[in-house]
Amino acid sequence: MTKDITKVTPYNSEATKKSQVEDMFDNIAPKYDLLNHVLSMKIDVLWRNTLVKMMKKDDPQEVLDVATGTGDLAITIEKGTDAKVIGLDLSQQMLNVGVIKIKKLKLDGKISMQKGDAENLPFEDNRFDAVSVAFGVRNFENLTKGLAELRRVVKDNKSVYILEFSKVEGFLGPFYMFYFKNVLPAIGRLVSKDNRAYTYLPDSVNAFPFGEKMKQILLDTGFKKVEYKKLSLGIATIYKATK
Repeated sequence: MTKDITKVTPYNSEATKKSQVEDMFDNIAPKYDLLNHVLSMKIDVLWRNTLVKMMKKDDPQEVLDVATGTGDLAITIEKGTDAKVIGLDLSQQMLNVGVIKIKKLKLDGKISMQKGDAENLPFEDNRFDAVSVAFGVRNFENLTKGLAELRRVVKDNKSVYILEFSKVEGFLGPFYMFYFKNVLPAIGRLVSKDNRAYTYLPDSVNAFPFGEKMKQILLDTGFKKVEYKKLSLGIATIYKATK
């Protein structure tokens, strides 16, 4: 039986999932970018570029990137669309790394970073031309509430773009799961010194609804149209949910 995604937490402590996720990302922030690119063999760059190509068709002027982390997707969005981007994240340490990257790229006039909670967004209704989340919705304490907030702040007839891990199906599935459950956590522990962070990753992916299930959840949240695109044999999926 698949475990409820809201019950899958990084440290299995008495703290809320939200505070555990914040602690986890604060802990791994210094090594996050290195690990991300090494463990994905930089295929995550291709995934973000694919999302931005889809978003560019909307010609957005202002975009909110939720769970922005160190700002990789925010940077890709700005470069690909020339939109003004606000990056929001729960982890101040991740944001600190992102701010340094953005300044080095001289994009601090176009991208702003702020601490905030995806489930209580500090923005008015119908503000943004597009909203994005890359590998963040798995970490929401209340998935429905978080998705409803994303929908609230995007303009009518505009879209929320969600890039998230899914499960590889078919004959490659067992090989991928072996890497995901054994190799990836071992490398993650070695480099980040956080014993739990990279075990939480496969656990949370395993519990996360994907494909048609995620599409239905988005429709139930109130989006009028949802389409999705599988990437790299289904390792990840982009969901485009239109308000």
